[in-house]
Amino acid sequence: MTPTRHLSNDLADWACALDYDKLSPEAINAAKLFWYDSIGCALGGSQQEDALILLDHHRDLAGSGQGHGPSTCFVSGFRTNPVDAAFLNCHMIRAMDYNDIYWKADPCHPSDILGGPLALCEAAGLGGRELILATVIAYEIEMRLCEFGIPGIREYGWHHATLTAFAAPLAAGRVLGLTPDQMVQAIGISASRTFTPGAVTAGKLTNMKNTVDPWATRMGVESALLAKRGFSGPEHMIDGKEGLFAVFGHVHYKGQPARFDAPMLTKDLPHSPGHRYRILDCGMKSFPIEALSHAPLTAMMKCVKENAIAAKDVAEIKVEVIARAADILGDPHKYRPDSKETADHSLPYCMAAGLVDGMVTPLQFKESRVLDKALIPIMDMVKVVANEEFESLFPKFQPSRVTVTTKDGRSFAKRVDVPKGDPRDPMTEEEVGVKFRALGEEVIGKDRCAELAKTIMSLEQLKDVGELTRLTVRKG
Repeated sequence: MTPTRHLSNDLADWACALDYDKLSPEAINAAKLFWYDSIGCALGGSQQEDALILLDHHRDLAGSGQGHGPSTCFVSGFRTNPVDAAFLNCHMIRAMDYNDIYWKADPCHPSDILGGPLALCEAAGLGGRELILATVIAYEIEMRLCEFGIPGIREYGWHHATLTAFAAPLAAGRVLGLTPDQMVQAIGISASRTFTPGAVTAGKLTNMKNTVDPWATRMGVESALLAKRGFSGPEHMIDGKEGLFAVFGHVHYKGQPARFDAPMLTKDLPHSPGHRYRILDCGMKSFPIEALSHAPLTAMMKCVKENAIAAKDVAEIKVEVIARAADILGDPHKYRPDSKETADHSLPYCMAAGLVDGMVTPLQFKESRVLDKALIPIMDMVKVVANEEFESLFPKFQPSRVTVTTKDGRSFAKRVDVPKGDPRDPMTEEEVGVKFRALGEEVIGKDRCAELAKTIMSLEQLKDVGELTRLTVRKG
């Protein structure tokens, strides 16, 4: 009897067959730029309260201050096993909600996976080429996964960490040199454990908002390690009995059952330098805020600057966005944020802070600023409404129109379709460097930041990624 082939088999075959020499120069450079951006985010993220709590927790579990494992955690230098190091480093990348963004049917942040292959590469003494290869695999699969849901798993109440559980073991498994069958088992093990409800990003937000995706990567790493030892998992987790398709097929959205574009997941998977890799289509964040806030914030900042509007003169800020953005960003809870986690997902707060401070940077998410009652009247000026015209343009564009009405009755409008950092208006290496230094220099020092940046941008020449992780550690 011929064994049944599943989508997991096709993904595993592709990931196992891909090697560094089959990557395009553009994909390699993009991978380095995303590492540049991600490590900058991690340096800043290491100082967040939730990151410090997790580090203290894992230190206590290890029973010693610095640990004795083969993998290094950013900034602190805590050494532990690859599973825990992957989790802690991924969380630091994610902690400020400032890392990359890709949004089609579902959103995703592929760099949430990067701590996995890094920890495994360091533990195995592997170099930059192996890390770049795993990076490109992570982006390719994660981004395809968030395209193939119709209309997307978020509409059914699930978080995209559910999908990361299918991508993370492929990146980890490639570093470990798994066979295609072992890779399939790793996918099954990981996805069996990591289905995440959308409650983590609905209403009042908690520390788990930035933790579920790193936790899915943690499961991907551990699953790949288990599969290498011969542990098995269900091969049919995507398209078989009671797998992803079957489970979501029970729910309806606007009268239609959930469905998936299965062929898209494996169609034209790249395997030569002449092919286009998905990593080239991922964006970066120029603001440390929720992705859908970028276009309206960009529009407001441009409108205010172009028309020399002072905060004291504003009577109303009308924001027109797509329906899902209005639902997320105009949620009543977002008008009274009481934590960084809620503030960086609150369009009213971001608009108010941007109007008054003239900028939105990590400084705007310090507790003292988030709790500043002087911003409340300005937040209440922000009116978020859905624009049906814009709906038909998403996700190709992320349209937003902001109309600022002043107290003397004048109105000024600005529309933005593509926020800065989108692949159609990408951040340059120099712009990523500005962000990197702003996040890292106060954490590890100016000189170490410069050395680290140089190492990242020559990653393919690195023989041992331990040299990279060493530079992320604060001296003294």
